[in-house]
Amino acid sequence: MAKNRQVERTPDGHYVVIGGRRWRATDPEVPDEVRERLTRHLMAARRGLVRTGGDRDAEQAARARVQLAKVGLGERGTPWWQQPLPERRRRWEQSLRALDDADRPCEP
Repeated sequence: MAKNRQVERTPDGHYVVIGGRRWRATDPEVPDEVRERLTRHLMAARRGLVRTGGDRDAEQAARARVQLAKVGLGERGTPWWQQPLPERRRRWEQSLRALDDADRPCEP
């Protein structure tokens, strides 16, 4: 079960402050279900980074998945507060679709 911890935010809400360092906040318009799915993909990709065992291809694939999830959440790429909502929605839908597709087994 996820812990609900209070995170300090900058006054404009664009960043969270963790350990004195600013990190871009997740786009608040991402629907809860989508945010949860993107976060699961992100955590799986981060675990995958640890398990690469020196395999550069596996490491690159895991890093690409981390990037996709972070872009989908609005934490990387064009800042979400500079995008209109339809563009933001496209961003998270495309990221989620690409991550879901990457999880599907290849058919022979």
